[in-house]
Amino acid sequence: MLFDVTNYLLVDIDNEFSRAFAEYSFNHAQSQSPSGLIAAGSHTRQLVKMMFDELIKDYCYCDFENEISVSELATYLHDHHKIKGVLFNRVDYLLGDDKQRFIYNSLHKSRFLVSQDENGFSFSPVTDPGHSNHLSCHTDIAQASLNLIETGEQFNKNK
Repeated sequence: MLFDVTNYLLVDIDNEFSRAFAEYSFNHAQSQSPSGLIAAGSHTRQLVKMMFDELIKDYCYCDFENEISVSELATYLHDHHKIKGVLFNRVDYLLGDDKQRFIYNSLHKSRFLVSQDENGFSFSPVTDPGHSNHLSCHTDIAQASLNLIETGEQFNKNK
């Protein structure tokens, strides 16, 4: 069963899996509109190729082992996209250690594991508890950059 992946974030750890999933999602979409899937990972070259092939709407570099990089991703997503949830390759998620899963479970309250089988792709909700913090793209905590810009502008006006 495939659902609309528009405004979902695909965590790209395995770029072959990500490309296969994006192609499948694009080819089985209900409408013929461009892809609405957003991807993030460290394989920037592969993400750019997927964007040029119109398999994803947008991409962002992110080192998911680095909290600063993930925090920057959360701010970018909060500022530019209304993410509905996060999609993980099931194998990559399950192979993550406790620190990695904490980061994954902080990205969004709505998280799904994606598995590939002979019929395509299937989804199952992540059962681990989610966290709301500076790594989350669905909360106002991620809006820090806008607040800093506004504060800087206000400071400059008061000079």
